[in-house]
Amino acid sequence: MKIIPAIIPKSLEDLREKISLVKDQDISFVQVDITDGIFVPSKSWPFNDSTWNSGIHFEIPFWKEINIELDLMVKTPEEKISDWLDMGVKRIIIHVESTEKFDEIIDKLKGKVEIGIAFNIDTPFEPYINLLEKIDFIQLMGIEKIGFQGELFSEKIFDKIKNLRNTKSDVIISVDGGVNLENAPRLIETGVNRLVVGSAIFESGDIKGTTKQFKKLS
Repeated sequence: MKIIPAIIPKSLEDLREKISLVKDQDISFVQVDITDGIFVPSKSWPFNDSTWNSGIHFEIPFWKEINIELDLMVKTPEEKISDWLDMGVKRIIIHVESTEKFDEIIDKLKGKVEIGIAFNIDTPFEPYINLLEKIDFIQLMGIEKIGFQGELFSEKIFDKIKNLRNTKSDVIISVDGGVNLENAPRLIETGVNRLVVGSAIFESGDIKGTTKQFKKLS
């Protein structure tokens, strides 16, 4: 079981600060959530950064010290996917609802980063069965409204995990959204490989202690 702190960065400085708070906690990956204000209502860095929008791109802070996975909650990610490849990341997650050009995206990413696909809580697996052999892992969203932290956890996720395990027993499953110390043991018992944790860590008031508690569960 792996614990992955998740950050929706307000700015480049906010991203740097939050990564600095967890990078020395024996954590191998941090997830950076990228939201564009179109696919989801919220708009995070870099879409809210005028410098980025002018064509000047930055490396993600500490990318040489900790592995970064990007959760691209953006519409038509194929249009900007090359930009993300230049940022020193190890994994990229694409939401199945965001595009119809998965073959194009996979061709661009294959052999360069690990590829994940994410499913909203009510999105069925069946239309995307052909993708399961082409990607490295699946992220299931544990909340109804994505793009925000602190949202209410949905009990629907447990049936979804079981359904996915029955569909492809050996797939690596991440759950993102609403994960906390209370529901984490049940998620692990249901068969999750990775827990992506946002507000339960960063709004806990004790980031180091809370991270340790999560890691003890794993």
